[in-house]
Amino acid sequence: MTMTSEDVVAVLGPIDETMIADVIATGATAGELAEAWAWINSEEALVSEGRRPPTGKVAELVDLLSSQEEDWEE
Repeated sequence: MTMTSEDVVAVLGPIDETMIADVIATGATAGELAEAWAWINSEEALVSEGRRPPTGKVAELVDLLSSQEEDWEE
């Protein structure tokens, strides 16, 4: 099921419309977005649990979100 802007904001919090559109354009699900967000925020913990690095849409989202993460922290 395609994500809506509400789905994106529910996972990421308030972000700009361009990023919302970029996330939706990946074709990922809200679950994949949540998993990507978890990898960005707790990669060491997930690796410690023995989880494999993300692939597919989740990896695409991790790359996209990581590139923008610095902008959110400003």
